[in-house]
Amino acid sequence: MLDTITIRKGLDIPISGAAERRVTDAREITTYAVKPTDYVGLTPRLLVEEGTVVSAGEVLFCDKNDERILFTSPVNGRVTSIVRGDKRKLLELVVTAEGPSAPAVFEQPSGSEELKSLMLRCGLWTLLRQRPYGTVANPDDQPKAIFVSGFSSAPLAPDHDFMMQGRETFLKKGLEALTLLTEGTVHVCFKAGHHLAPQSSALFHDAKQRIQTHYVKGPHPAGNVGTQIAHIDPINKGEVVWTMPIQDVAVLGELVSTGVYNPEKLVAVAGPGIKNPHYYRVKAGACLKDITTAQLLNTDYPKMEAGDTLRENRIISGDILSGNQIAPDGFLGAYDDLVSILPEGYYYDFMGWLMPGFRKYSFSRTFLSGFLPKNTFKPMGLRIPRFSSFWRFDTNTHGDERPLVFTGNFERVFPFDIYPTQLIKACIVGDIELMENLGIYEVEPEDFALCEFIDTSKTNIQAIIREALETLRKEAKG
Repeated sequence: MLDTITIRKGLDIPISGAAERRVTDAREITTYAVKPTDYVGLTPRLLVEEGTVVSAGEVLFCDKNDERILFTSPVNGRVTSIVRGDKRKLLELVVTAEGPSAPAVFEQPSGSEELKSLMLRCGLWTLLRQRPYGTVANPDDQPKAIFVSGFSSAPLAPDHDFMMQGRETFLKKGLEALTLLTEGTVHVCFKAGHHLAPQSSALFHDAKQRIQTHYVKGPHPAGNVGTQIAHIDPINKGEVVWTMPIQDVAVLGELVSTGVYNPEKLVAVAGPGIKNPHYYRVKAGACLKDITTAQLLNTDYPKMEAGDTLRENRIISGDILSGNQIAPDGFLGAYDDLVSILPEGYYYDFMGWLMPGFRKYSFSRTFLSGFLPKNTFKPMGLRIPRFSSFWRFDTNTHGDERPLVFTGNFERVFPFDIYPTQLIKACIVGDIELMENLGIYEVEPEDFALCEFIDTSKTNIQAIIREALETLRKEAKG
């Protein structure tokens, strides 16, 4: 019998511009970066200087708090820039590829300790994240379970079935390798009815039941790994769970099968109004300048500078709800497989909320559009060309931040067995005991992204949750 989990609370945002199922090879990109800012709680120690020649898989920096955790170069090349911010905080370490970039080759592991050592040495360990706190997994911890989400439900989400075509065997090997890192169970969740779901029982079954397959259906955030953890094996105080992106599990499978560390992935580039939304095959940390310029440059005006076009759009590494804004020549985030591009909302609405707002997407029924079905003109997930751009989505928040007013809407889109309103209040006032009692260890900022989206007060809820988790993490460290 299929283990099917139904998520009833949530919201699918009907935004147009999802990536088409075709791939452009972008492995010829020559500039890459490893960004310490992608990793929560990391204090980097540089091990190279500008001008240093490095090979793929060679160490660039490590974590000062645990020097076993190494961050490596994705390509053969030269360190051309070390970018620092305020107080000399390390922001980016840029590597320019030189010559052919063959993948790094390592000796295949034969046991759990050798596997852990290999993942640490080649840099793949950094893609294992630990809950609570969302940090890089601690090699000394023993997780009660490891979770892998086989789909994404976020706006403009990439199709993981398409991404994993031809890599199912490596995915299976990667999941089997993860069982060596925990005495518990490896849980892998697929979207019910999708390509991988029907074959997953046979493909990912193991005799010892160390790998469990689940099928999930429902609106966003059904694809968030935090939602899946909450419905399968919730985290209590003192417990640890690890998570890993599904494409990186396949990279792990290739590593243990062949000894080759090849940090490639498919990345979807999507958004309303861009020229050609589809997938690109890139290496980890690739510079996105060529890709975003090609997507945004208007060929009707050949004299238009690319910079002018790019300034009219916001480029986000990740999804539009929880991703990070990057510069037009910025780099792909370490955990991201989606680049979202949204028009900038540099305008003011005449009379603001007093207008009917028929084409303004509204959850709270501030506008007339709030009385339409939430997925208007996208029945059963189908894209109807005539209505695909009915809703106008951009970066305009239609108002500034104001006093936080709780309307009860958060509970309608938050599928955890947690009171979101009370938890947000506890985080604002910094009441650690109350935060713990209300379930702060179960959540990450991305779990509150929908709450932030529908919040009429325009509050940066994800930043509040991250600050609270950082406070707890530092308290736990003593």
